[in-house]
Amino acid sequence: MSKDLSRIRFHKDILSTIGSTPLVRLNKIGHGIKPLMFAKVESFNPGGSVKDRIGIGIIEEAEREGRLKPGGTIVEATSGNTGLGLAIAAAVKGYRCVFTMPDKMSIEKIRLLRAFGADVIVTPTAVPHESPESYTEVAKRVVRETPNSILANQYYNPKNPEAHYSTTGPEIWEQTGGQIDHFICALGTGGTISGTGRFLKERNPKIRVIGIDPKGSILREYFYTKKFSPVFKTYKVEGIGQDYVPGVLQFQFVDDVIEVTDKESFLMARRLTREEGIFVGGSAGTAMAGALKYAETLDKEDIVVVLLPDTGERYLSKIYNDDWMRENRFLIPERITVRYVLSGKRGIPELVSIHPAATVRKALDLISEHNVSQLPVIEGDDAVGSVEESDLMSAVLSNPATFDAPISSVMKPAFPRVQADEPIQQAIRVLSKKHPAVLVEHEKKLMGILTRFDVIEYMSR
Repeated sequence: MSKDLSRIRFHKDILSTIGSTPLVRLNKIGHGIKPLMFAKVESFNPGGSVKDRIGIGIIEEAEREGRLKPGGTIVEATSGNTGLGLAIAAAVKGYRCVFTMPDKMSIEKIRLLRAFGADVIVTPTAVPHESPESYTEVAKRVVRETPNSILANQYYNPKNPEAHYSTTGPEIWEQTGGQIDHFICALGTGGTISGTGRFLKERNPKIRVIGIDPKGSILREYFYTKKFSPVFKTYKVEGIGQDYVPGVLQFQFVDDVIEVTDKESFLMARRLTREEGIFVGGSAGTAMAGALKYAETLDKEDIVVVLLPDTGERYLSKIYNDDWMRENRFLIPERITVRYVLSGKRGIPELVSIHPAATVRKALDLISEHNVSQLPVIEGDDAVGSVEESDLMSAVLSNPATFDAPISSVMKPAFPRVQADEPIQQAIRVLSKKHPAVLVEHEKKLMGILTRFDVIEYMSR
């Protein structure tokens, strides 16, 4: 007996699940301001981002025009999300994918693309847009060298904004019952804000469309001056901002552009996750941080919709990694403690020590292995002395037999101690008194060592 498929509620393939993402009320972030804040949560797309919307349209247009034939290759310069949207469509349709990505992108994105069978070429971030090494120029070269291939070309392909004109804009209009007053979106290729903004303004010209740009990008400057500095400034947030103006970005549908720093972006992304339960990436943090700046200028219960582009799952090694956040000085407490500076030491264990019975040779080996200049001498749980590289080398040069002498015969008094939860100024005061290092302890247990170099390195960052 054959089954009646008409009784089964199913999608014909994964591509038909793209779009119709939810609009979610923001109840905690923005509490106390007049406007009503809503998030368009694009992580509900099958690939976890707003870029799923454009992949299928780009591919099907190339098929209709005969530019992409069976067994062909799709090439794109991507920060990761557009690549994933294309890779999902390519998997369903049977195409090969090659993607170029700047090296600042998270390892999760690279692994995601490779999971779908894509080839990923990583290129330098800090090069001009027109450089042969840039991810856009490398993608063009791959197309020239690959038969039966197309460049998806999201930065200039009109299918990019068209996808949002036909899906994102109508969804927001319907979900708000036509009551939306302000649409806020981070600027990347410009396709999302251009297509969505165009649709909304056609329905109601009074709707204000606000772009959010990361500090270091040129788009805000260009919006106001129609000029931009030739000096490209790097920034950490991924997938948004530019060092040139993409062809699909239509500023005639944008009313204002607000600038947001990396730190504001990443801390806001973490807030969205922890306060609203919406797991998002850095570009969503950028959009939300800018949205709050803008909403604070409004004095009535307008409806504000902010688009959150992707999920936080592809930023676990960065935004949601406390060590990475501290190393980049994004996660800075109001009170800087010795513990905080100790946790930010780069490349070496927090405590490298030696026993008093060990030899001078062993001490020099440890100093060389860990690239340090001094060692605490520890017996059991107690610091009984200290040695410095310069003293050990002088002793060995004066008497080579010292190589095999015990450390106890050449060590100096132990380094002073500071408490882990004391302000870093306490360690600085001690280090200023001719002490090369201090031992850090917590509840009478040694947990690390801070040298003058460690503190100076922290201060320089």
